[in-house]
Amino acid sequence: MVAAPEKPTSATTISAFGRARSTVTGSPLSPDEVGRMNAYWRACCYLILGMIYLKENPLLREPLTADQLKPRLLGHWGSSPGQSFTYIHLNRVIKKYDLDVLFLSGPGHGAPGVLAPLYLEGVYSEVYPEISENVEGLQRFFKQFSFPGGIGSHCTPETPGSVHEGGELGYSVSHAFGTVLDRPDAIAAVMVGDGESETGPLATSWHSNKFLNPITDGAVLPILHLNGYKINNPTILSRIPHDDLEALFRGYGYTPYFVEGSDPETMHQAMAATLDRCVTEIRAIQQEARSTGVARFAHWPMIVLRTPKGWTSPGEIDGKKMEGSWRSHQVPVKDAKTNPAHLELLEAWLRSYKPEELFDENGAFLRDLKALAPEGTRRMGANPAANGGLLCQNLLMPDFRGYGVEVIKPAQSIAENTRPLGRFLRDIMADNMTNFRVFGPDENTSNKLDAVYEVSKKTWLAEYLPEDADGGELAADGRVMEMLSEHTLEGWLEGYLLTGRHGFFATYESFVHVIDSMVGQHAKWIEKCHETNWRAPIPSLNLLITSTVWRQDHNGFTHQDPGFLDVVCNKSAEVTRIYLPPDANSLLSVADHCLQSKDYVNVIVADKQMHLQFMDMDSAVLHCTKGLGIWDWASNDLGSEPDLVMASAGDIPTQEALAATAMLREEFPELKIRFINVVDLFKLQPDTEHPHGLSDRDFDSLFTLDKPIIFNFHGYPWLIHRLAYRRTNHVNMHVRGYKEKGNINTPLELAIRNNIDRFSLAIDAIDRIPHLRVAGAHAKEKFLNQQIECRNYAYTYGVDREDIVDWRWPY
Repeated sequence: MVAAPEKPTSATTISAFGRARSTVTGSPLSPDEVGRMNAYWRACCYLILGMIYLKENPLLREPLTADQLKPRLLGHWGSSPGQSFTYIHLNRVIKKYDLDVLFLSGPGHGAPGVLAPLYLEGVYSEVYPEISENVEGLQRFFKQFSFPGGIGSHCTPETPGSVHEGGELGYSVSHAFGTVLDRPDAIAAVMVGDGESETGPLATSWHSNKFLNPITDGAVLPILHLNGYKINNPTILSRIPHDDLEALFRGYGYTPYFVEGSDPETMHQAMAATLDRCVTEIRAIQQEARSTGVARFAHWPMIVLRTPKGWTSPGEIDGKKMEGSWRSHQVPVKDAKTNPAHLELLEAWLRSYKPEELFDENGAFLRDLKALAPEGTRRMGANPAANGGLLCQNLLMPDFRGYGVEVIKPAQSIAENTRPLGRFLRDIMADNMTNFRVFGPDENTSNKLDAVYEVSKKTWLAEYLPEDADGGELAADGRVMEMLSEHTLEGWLEGYLLTGRHGFFATYESFVHVIDSMVGQHAKWIEKCHETNWRAPIPSLNLLITSTVWRQDHNGFTHQDPGFLDVVCNKSAEVTRIYLPPDANSLLSVADHCLQSKDYVNVIVADKQMHLQFMDMDSAVLHCTKGLGIWDWASNDLGSEPDLVMASAGDIPTQEALAATAMLREEFPELKIRFINVVDLFKLQPDTEHPHGLSDRDFDSLFTLDKPIIFNFHGYPWLIHRLAYRRTNHVNMHVRGYKEKGNINTPLELAIRNNIDRFSLAIDAIDRIPHLRVAGAHAKEKFLNQQIECRNYAYTYGVDREDIVDWRWPY
């Protein structure tokens, strides 16, 4: 019988390890089952240690020598035994209850704790036949870990059964919840590192339980692994009183169960009893909801697993505490190659797991022990959801052309660019009610995407108040995911995509930086998946960046930041795409393309306010297909070389560049101007650097070999220079964009402060065209006077002049 906890009052009273203390009592395992599970775990621990240390002699069938060790000892021992312990106990309940379980590893560098059971259950050798289940394969398995040309110490895309790397600092729980949305039979068991638990994203993600529908969604079983230390510091949650920790998770809305100790026999019994209880409670919650048809917020179970750091390592090395100390975090015995005493200690440690009792003469794991793992796709390493592209069903897409706005002549009418997109998303959702969701941080109405609520409300299972009904947008079965945490939303979406479903995320431009790291790591995941031929393509990550810098006149300087594009440009050209559709019809065309794509990070920049409309639907489709092109209606250089190329990317920059073009043509009728608009930003790169890039010949044809180019850009101007620096005429390219100038300004005044306004562009053009540098002096004075008048008007009346606001292309 496992002892119940003694109501400890402080962290120190529960830091002494030994016999297990657990919330759930009982001994569900027979002595034989305990022995076999412990043998399985010993095999895991042996493999973990072998991955860190051994290059040769994988089963120690001869005395260990220094030259059989890896020259560089890399990897993390600390959390790995606890992860393997949990993994094999999950195997038991998978078999007992016929469960569909996905395992997510949160602790940093914890891959050995997952790789070991993956190898023992046979999945690893099935995916990588060269890593065979014998002595030779085991040696390759050990050598490849953290070795050049091998695999990393996180659960990388090369790891079967993984959907994220772990060690991403806070995303494991939100990823886990994303994997079970719309998968009612699934359980995501997520191992949360106690260092990871200190991050902001992880702390917020505990609230994901308020968005889990027990009828239509699966369940998440968080397992918080409290082993006490980070690299060389104690962890916060391991040092707060037991009652406070329990209250914390009860406050989050969970039913926490504690499993604490280090003695293997009693810990196996405690973990088995606890997992039985958790599975029973999960099934009871789901059964009640599904039999009554009423989905309510449920206090889902979770586990707090407290074990020593570096569990089963030597208690001391050279008189310094090892097991249960921060010293066991990475490589406990660091100098075994040069220190004979430590080599002897390492060999004794390895042999303490008795590999001769676990593997047969050929080096294969004993069949009797291997039988403890599930079979086929019930093995967590072979779960099809972990290779989500295998399960993916393409979206049923309505024809986006039916949602466009009427444009009879370019630059004559205005519309909200994102509102038609909202109607398009609404109907996509209506046709895909089990594999498509919209995500946004409390902004979908603000972003003019609220048409989606016509077919599905916001997911909400927390408490309702009578006044909540006024909005009429909250429902347990909602498919619009809103929470004021970009981290959690992005985590949900990534988990949803990685398991084969589709989504769309809209957020404000100034706040998308909150998920810089998450998007970057997802991009890297996709890129590495391209090198892993057994992983099937997954739906793209689609981000709409709106409420943009040029319409942040009321929010001020802190909300003016278009730099997310620079972050995305740092990532691989194989997976990143950036689009700046200037009007509603081009936005629809781009969104349709992105939602049907696979294995990309698609970033779409489009403001939510009223804007000039430039293209009818046919023109928009043609323009977006090319990615950039000459707007003939705004150009007058047909049949000749232009005196000036005026280019733009983005809605407001395009409007201002057009207005500048019209001003120049009115003042200088003989001036030849070519107007180019860019939708696909990576067209500016050479085709040798990006799959979407233009060839040098095509670029030179459009932008000329030696004529001045004024490029009005949505973001920071240096990004355009970075993309086009190798082009022939780059020396004559003059980019205008956001330059960290702004405050509470009117839209035109904000443009003026950053030199993207029509007056600045026209003056700049005069300065760049040789025959106008002197002859254009009077026009420059005129434009400068108009600019000053506009600024004074804004300071006097608080708005821009009507002739600016109502500007249209002059025909």
